[in-house]
Amino acid sequence: MLTREEAIAMLTEASETAASRMGVLERGYPGYDTSVGWFNYDDEKVRENCRRALEQGFAAMKLKVGSADPQRDIRRANIVRETVGDNVKVMLDANQQWTLPQAMSICRELKAMNPYWVEEPTHPDDIQAHVTLAKSVAPVKLALGEHVPNRVIFKNYLQSGCAGFIQVDAVRVGGVSEFITISLLCKKFGVPVVPHVGDMGQLHQHLVLFNHIAMGHEAVFLEHIPHLKEHFLHPVRIENGVYVTPQEPGSSCDLK
Repeated sequence: MLTREEAIAMLTEASETAASRMGVLERGYPGYDTSVGWFNYDDEKVRENCRRALEQGFAAMKLKVGSADPQRDIRRANIVRETVGDNVKVMLDANQQWTLPQAMSICRELKAMNPYWVEEPTHPDDIQAHVTLAKSVAPVKLALGEHVPNRVIFKNYLQSGCAGFIQVDAVRVGGVSEFITISLLCKKFGVPVVPHVGDMGQLHQHLVLFNHIAMGHEAVFLEHIPHLKEHFLHPVRIENGVYVTPQEPGSSCDLK
């Protein structure tokens, strides 16, 4: 699917226009707030968090769905949309909680609040289920990759055409090298890479800059979860909803 020679040619071609993308180092890489709608938050807490995220400059945020009662998901999703308005991107993350029939039914109802993507709607090993779901809920796109462990499964997802966004995590796959391989595959297929961060935005803030500058990937945004920041020597910095480019050498992963 991607030979060594083809990968080198892709990087060489992208290098010719890399200078035009270097401005992202000064502007910073956009972030999105994934902490507004953790699963256990009540409705008022979700509203409060959405308002705070807007005040902090975020133009995109994510809500956890996958409740035993689908109406709870639909209600909470509409609360987020009503609170932030139509110009903010709202993503929905089901964390694999639905069967395919459940996902098809619930996603059709969720389409009304215009989600930017639906993430991990069902079991990550079931590529064919994602193919069926993607056709069923189009134009809403699916995002996946948090629990995909290697480039071979990502290749199959890309070949199937069902993935709207690839969320490869360098900590889940074979490190930075395999992350770059998967990013090159995504570039070949024209699919944006929006890494799953968990609490490792430390590393991924560097990788998305590489993806954008060296490969020409679109600078979509990067998940932000702040809960482990205090444990790092050089924690990520977010200002006005944007990742501030680190100036210290290394991967920003040194622990205290």
